[in-house]
Amino acid sequence: MKTRPTIRDVAQLAGVSVGTASKALTESGKLRPETRARVRAIAKEIGFRPNDLAHSLHRGQSQTVGVISTDSFGRFTMPIMEGLEACLSERRISVIMCNATDDPEREARHVETLLGKRVDGIVVTARRADRRPPLAVDTHGLPLLYVFSRTEDPDALCLVPDDESGAQLATAHLLGVGRRRLAHITGPERFEAVRLRRAGFVNALQAAGLDPGAAPVLAGVWSEAWGREALDRLFASAQPPDAIFCGNDLIARGVIDRLRERGIDVPAAVSVVGFDNWEIIAEATRPPLTTIDMNLTRLGHEAGRRLIELIDGAPSTGLQRMPCSLVVRESCGARAPT
Repeated sequence: MKTRPTIRDVAQLAGVSVGTASKALTESGKLRPETRARVRAIAKEIGFRPNDLAHSLHRGQSQTVGVISTDSFGRFTMPIMEGLEACLSERRISVIMCNATDDPEREARHVETLLGKRVDGIVVTARRADRRPPLAVDTHGLPLLYVFSRTEDPDALCLVPDDESGAQLATAHLLGVGRRRLAHITGPERFEAVRLRRAGFVNALQAAGLDPGAAPVLAGVWSEAWGREALDRLFASAQPPDAIFCGNDLIARGVIDRLRERGIDVPAAVSVVGFDNWEIIAEATRPPLTTIDMNLTRLGHEAGRRLIELIDGAPSTGLQRMPCSLVVRESCGARAPT
């Protein structure tokens, strides 16, 4: 049976000692460049891979971090992971991802496993940025960061999108294209994001000198069906809205579908703006949906940068809200930037 090559095989083929081969492969010690290059070329040729765990014990770091997620759909976690890995790869740090699926026992097992692998830090993320309990397992001072997730631990660092300012941005944009009869259709009020986006909507109306009490707010579920139902409720009134800010893109798509079924032109008669910039939804909507982007990839990159700082010993705690941005498409009536 073919056996896995060892560092002794590398040393023998390169004509050097085991110690010299080890230094060449770990980029340590003082060696001639041609010696280091020869050893590394032979290691690659015979398929030798260094023992990362042994090296991590030697240097005190494993060059790996763990990610604990409860987002089984990946809608929010995957763009965050994209940004996180892009940042960490610059330091040759690999990511181990674990899905806890809202199961505390499963989450605890994942944390124990990551600690056993001597990861250099742990990132906790979720499918919503609501408060959650701290990790149940003591991480003994290991760098820990929550992204698109929050905890009540005052010593934790939490990075989340700024939902309130994103909603203000959406509402101000609708006012900026000349709309004055605004409405807000959103998701379940038990979610913090819903409450923050409603606050942003109200703040923008007040800043424009409009009465928020005259702007209907309908809370339901995150679905296209709710968007259609809520639209019917709004248009049962004597003075229906000429602009609708939706709490997510699914609701916005349902709203636009129902307006089209009613023969109401979007955006000529009613402007619509969503939230999330879920591109597969926003770009397929007819007309394409103007929406708020939470910049999750950028959020993940920032999480990677801040985690590196924690690993390097720079302390950081508290809740930090990262800015959202407006993506202009056709549904609002404004011209998209070229």
